[in-house]
Amino acid sequence: MSASPNSENVVINPPTDDESRDLAMEFAQRMVVNSSGATTPSKPQISPSVQKDYALLRDPAYHNKRLEQIRQKKGYIIDMDGVIYHGTKLLPGAKELVDFLHKNNKRFLFLTNNSAPTPRELQQKLGRLGIEVTEDHFFTAGQATAEFLHSQMPEGGTCYTIGEPGLAYALYEKGFFMNDHNPDYVVLGEGSSYNYERLTKAVQLVGQGAKLIATNLDVENLDSKGNKIPSCGAFAACVEVITKTKAFFCGKPSALIMRYAQRVLGLSRSETCIIGDRMDTDIAAGISSEIDPVLVLSGVTAMEDLSQFAYRPYVILGGVYEIPNDDSKHTISVQEMEDASRRASYL
Repeated sequence: MSASPNSENVVINPPTDDESRDLAMEFAQRMVVNSSGATTPSKPQISPSVQKDYALLRDPAYHNKRLEQIRQKKGYIIDMDGVIYHGTKLLPGAKELVDFLHKNNKRFLFLTNNSAPTPRELQQKLGRLGIEVTEDHFFTAGQATAEFLHSQMPEGGTCYTIGEPGLAYALYEKGFFMNDHNPDYVVLGEGSSYNYERLTKAVQLVGQGAKLIATNLDVENLDSKGNKIPSCGAFAACVEVITKTKAFFCGKPSALIMRYAQRVLGLSRSETCIIGDRMDTDIAAGISSEIDPVLVLSGVTAMEDLSQFAYRPYVILGGVYEIPNDDSKHTISVQEMEDASRRASYL
């Protein structure tokens, strides 16, 4: 899930295991009607689609079988806000999940649509919350954007950028420098630095031929008080409408950022999963890249939201606390990981 720098202080109490699992049944009961139109919760007639959604969360055989298959994966792509933490509060099972991944020799990458922070800043944040991981376990939409531009212009180039230092730093690392006169690209990211003058400049530069790039197309986010604020996609839409161009975006749900993450892990799609709390970004990214998507109900998505989407996740969890266990059969040997990496290199 993407997050703006201003959303760092949002604290939301996650639902308990029982509350999360009961959401599906409550939703199903509200959907049931008899022939006269009156609700009949005592004689539920749950639609097949709702039954399947519900089974992914609570049906013992279906849910547990798929959860076990997720535990056997070798690689994990993990969203952060709503999955690992809310603002400055660690979510239940987050530390245990990382311990499980380390203990069983799994590969994992924290993937965020937020282009504002650097990997080191994200590392430090998790450290303050009690999770110690190295800097190379993080990948942002800013890095994905820089990687894409590098693939287009390996020799480097110039950008007019609106965003935070994390985005500028990622671009610098790939040989792209700032230019507000005749840049190759106009790059839009997250942050509070947007104003009328800068948006006007972006419009004029795109009108002169600069290509329009957005780190993601999320149109809104939440501030520290839980109020909606415009995000990268809203500002990109402004430039698109005026210039009659279309921004290319690199963050979730684009399969591009997933391909980059998969490359960092060095594993195939079948041996990787993505864990996230948003149907429209995390789960859609998994679907489009053919990587098994795991939805957790500890973030913004509730069970009743699933009816809005034509696709469903591989499995639904109350939170990441469901994944860790002590079974040694989930441990990946060094040889098994080397073999998996070798297979992925041929893909």
